[in-house]
Amino acid sequence: MFQLTVTPASALADEPVHIQATGLPPLQMVTLIATMKDDKGNLYRSRAFYRANEAGELDLKRDPAVGGHYMGVHPMGLLWSLKPERPFDRLIKRNVMNTPTWITLDLYDSVHIHKVGEAQPKASQVLQRWFSSPDLQRVPIREGRIRGALFLPPGEGPFPGLLDLFGGIGGLVEYRASLLAVRGFAVLALAYFAYDDLPKQLEEVDLEYFEEAANLLLAHPKVQKPGIGVISVSKGAEIGLAMACYLKQVAATVCINGANAIHEFPLRYRDLVITPIPSFPERMQVNAAGAVRIRHFKGDPRDERNQHSVLPVEKARGPILFVVGEADECFNSKEYAEQALDQLRRHGKSSGRMLSYPGAGHLIEPPYAPLCCVSWSRGLFLPMLWGGEPEGQAAAQEHSWQEILKFFRQHLVLSRSTL
Repeated sequence: MFQLTVTPASALADEPVHIQATGLPPLQMVTLIATMKDDKGNLYRSRAFYRANEAGELDLKRDPAVGGHYMGVHPMGLLWSLKPERPFDRLIKRNVMNTPTWITLDLYDSVHIHKVGEAQPKASQVLQRWFSSPDLQRVPIREGRIRGALFLPPGEGPFPGLLDLFGGIGGLVEYRASLLAVRGFAVLALAYFAYDDLPKQLEEVDLEYFEEAANLLLAHPKVQKPGIGVISVSKGAEIGLAMACYLKQVAATVCINGANAIHEFPLRYRDLVITPIPSFPERMQVNAAGAVRIRHFKGDPRDERNQHSVLPVEKARGPILFVVGEADECFNSKEYAEQALDQLRRHGKSSGRMLSYPGAGHLIEPPYAPLCCVSWSRGLFLPMLWGGEPEGQAAAQEHSWQEILKFFRQHLVLSRSTL
């Protein structure tokens, strides 16, 4: 009798699960198909082909996929290889508090290459992937100019505080903040354009807005003093690095695939104005799938003429962790991080560190999230090429997440709460 088990069937989105099948004919070729819908009902699917062992058993921790969306031993491959049915969709969990992501696993007793629904699976299991815990608190933030959502772990705290910044996607993105809060941090997911009454488009970066957000977070009775951490990606990582340089409230910073200089829009902070490095739209490339590659779009921060726009990382009060994908097709992220680290060393500082991942692209997400190498992006008439290849991207997401948690636990003063 075919049996499919997933342990645990309900888990946090950043936790691995153990997938096994028993009762199969010895050495039988089988197909596993994962199906998921996002909050809007859009479908995502993955499939992989496996051979049962002589005892009629299959264990994804041990047995390699021989074909399908990935090959080799990848215990979580069915989850990270989920692909959108609608081309160029990007999975973003919006309702992080009330509903999990539901994923159905179906087992077929052959190499099943037909449309789903044309044959009945021999066994099925449903798993739930949660972005919050039952006792987590979400507080909408609408104070002064600040717009966002604050996630608080259970208990009195005080908890280490984090600001979470995304990039050109705009709006309010909460799934990473809620997962970090489950891990014991008080996290403010901060919107800075294209949300509520904030500007629809980003035309300049007002660093005082981010300083207000840092002060708001530090003023909360459940957030420990004296400093906060910043986790940031893409354009948000450029802003996060500027915060590290100019704001005394920032004690530790994670920059995921960001720039070390001001690009596209000026940055203002009190009397300081940093003009951006020129960009070159004519350097955009379109690949065979019709996606835009903007890796060479930005001007070079190593150019002598652009030094006025390079951020003074040597002024940062706390450590900086650069997380970069070597196959990033959006930014020259590794070169930017290397330049920042060189700058720190020239000033006698060893407070910077880089995690560099071969095969990883621009969107390095929390672990086991469906990989996205190309998707529609705000303001572009063609989809954006983010880069990355599946195995390298999946490995980067799993490893970097643990390193990010370790980094903040090490550099933000630990409280009485258990992280």
